[in-house]
Amino acid sequence: MSLQQQVAEASFPRDEALYIAAILAFTGGYLEAYAWIVHRVFANAQSANLVFLWVYVTSGEWGKALHYVPPLLAFTGGVVMACWLRWAMPLRAARISLLIEIVFLFIVAIVHNRLPGFAGTLGISLVAAFQTVSFPRVEGFSYNSVMVTSNFRQTIEGLFAAFAGNADARPLRRPYVFGAICVAFGTGAAVGAFGTEVSRAYSLTVPVTLLVVVAWLCEYDKVEKSQSPRVG
Repeated sequence: MSLQQQVAEASFPRDEALYIAAILAFTGGYLEAYAWIVHRVFANAQSANLVFLWVYVTSGEWGKALHYVPPLLAFTGGVVMACWLRWAMPLRAARISLLIEIVFLFIVAIVHNRLPGFAGTLGISLVAAFQTVSFPRVEGFSYNSVMVTSNFRQTIEGLFAAFAGNADARPLRRPYVFGAICVAFGTGAAVGAFGTEVSRAYSLTVPVTLLVVVAWLCEYDKVEKSQSPRVG
């Protein structure tokens, strides 16, 4: 890593580091694949659930339509709770959100066999909501770690701007950042699909472990900064 890149990355908080965003995007892709394979809903991408809901409503298939209501409500509730947490405890919101995500995924893994609908739709949608609200930026850019469309658009826009003669000092940085996030999300989806098919009982171990790693990295950064000598 060049000195210029190290300085650039150091100017952002650890929560906005690219490798943190990539881990979260990997987790988001993993959980999306898990939710679709096991429950045939999109726990992260609520646009798909909304489309399916209205398609079945307009055709009068109310039973199928209601199948997509719980993840929409759970995601809505998760966003409200995450926003309240960010308002009430702005300095600790991201770390507390990670702990909540880990706890909910544990609950999903434990009660999945007895209450599969509750675990898959409500639990994972809540996790996705907390993650997207609590980690909205990477290196100063707005991004989404649980959905890929806006990140893919940013990659294309960044490449167009770079080759169109953008005056930015690092014109390829934005497409690189968002391209890496897209790759991480896709890789997470592939690994999630494989892991879920191999062992549904233990497949959530991977995202839980990754969230624990992210929580440790964020907390380590805070401790490291508090112990660093102050000048003056």
